[in-house]
Amino acid sequence: MATTTVTSKFVHVNGLKLRYLEWGSATATPFIMLHGLRGNASEWEPIARQFADRYRCIALDQRGRGESDWSPNAEYFTNAYVSDLEQVVEQLGLSQFVLMGHSMGGGNTLVYTARHPERVIAAILVDAGARPPGMAAGTGGARIAREMENAPAAFATWEQARAHIFMERPLMSQEATDIRTRSIIRELPNGKLGWRYDMEGIGRARQNTSTGPAIDSWALAQGLARPTLVLRGDVSDSLSAEAAQAMAGANPNIRWVEVPRADHYVHEDNAPFVNAQIEKFLASLK
Repeated sequence: MATTTVTSKFVHVNGLKLRYLEWGSATATPFIMLHGLRGNASEWEPIARQFADRYRCIALDQRGRGESDWSPNAEYFTNAYVSDLEQVVEQLGLSQFVLMGHSMGGGNTLVYTARHPERVIAAILVDAGARPPGMAAGTGGARIAREMENAPAAFATWEQARAHIFMERPLMSQEATDIRTRSIIRELPNGKLGWRYDMEGIGRARQNTSTGPAIDSWALAQGLARPTLVLRGDVSDSLSAEAAQAMAGANPNIRWVEVPRADHYVHEDNAPFVNAQIEKFLASLK
């Protein structure tokens, strides 16, 4: 495994300043990583370290998260995220790359790959994907809504913040819990600790049904023209095994693997297994 240092950089897109983290050589094949609804770029550190000796790993703080600007109009919708990614790709001069996303970031990965197959060498969807019409949705969306509604506005100590994060995600490794705590929590002017993402704006966007043109995720999954790996947590409440199997059955470019000892937060619960599966998948492309 490569031991590399991470650099923090910024790019201006769609009127926002977005931060991204980068590991590895600037001349290597890019490997872009997109976090989920309440995540940020730092959560990919255990994955990026594994591949930084062969890839230029780029993890983006999507709008409203981490060190990136918040959207002044709470435009936290798929088309806005994908537009940001399109501009990041152009500004960084990336011609082709591997694209991976978790949850919301996986949805953005699916849409971007469907729209720009000439750019994407391969796609990796981490506990994300699509389900055929008539198949019931998982309960993960409702759980996330409850967690956001019940989340404390602030914490008195770092220990309290870490305990809250671990309570929500008990399968998460100690390393991942530490990374998430220090990256998703920030010091407030009043001395307390608060969230490093636009909780109010993101929550408002989730309730807004006027999100622009509808996106048919199932149709996009059926038509994906690039090799795609779906990683599903074995106890995920968001992506069912039936949905993952349906995707693979509908498109020969899609394969799926169930990750043991993992819920929705697959790469943070069992990074060693995830890394091994990504290694195997990328090796199969050669």
